[in-house]
Amino acid sequence: MRTLAVTQNITVDGSIEMLGEWFDPQGQGDVDNSDLLEESHRQDRAADGFLVGRRTFEDLRGYWPKQSEDATGITDYLNRVQKYVVSSTMTDPQWQNSTVLAGEPTEEVRALKALPGKDIVVTGSIMLCHTLIEAGIVDEYRLFVYPVVQGQGRRLFPDGFEIPELALLDAKAFRCGITYSRYGKA
Repeated sequence: MRTLAVTQNITVDGSIEMLGEWFDPQGQGDVDNSDLLEESHRQDRAADGFLVGRRTFEDLRGYWPKQSEDATGITDYLNRVQKYVVSSTMTDPQWQNSTVLAGEPTEEVRALKALPGKDIVVTGSIMLCHTLIEAGIVDEYRLFVYPVVQGQGRRLFPDGFEIPELALLDAKAFRCGITYSRYGKA
């Protein structure tokens, strides 16, 4: 069975909702982020499925395909990877290699996990993440923690939801000040 990994950019105080200027999709300004980018590409190579909700998909579709000089390689990856968008209203995704999953989200994702292939990565898509977390079908949490406190915003885990223990599978610190932690079921 394929691994379903929630990968999120998150603040020190636990917000994944990007309300401020703390996240730069093409890098971290003037800071050397080559080690962070290499980790991102390593994860991209291990995944052949990219799962998002409709809003996140539309945001990504409105930004990345328009980047003509993307030195990060993210545009190339997003154009190439098989994208799955969970939506009951979208019929034509209007982006190559995209499939609309219009059924019940947890059943659709369970079916994807059962297919042969590499990792399936979920990013952004807070409502979808909450649904998948509550259904107990997330295998890993991959968190890129930004050294900022936002003081507000929606969190990765639904209010009141508990996971008694997770196992730390990997941890790294990057030159730009961002840290990475990967957790799985204990």
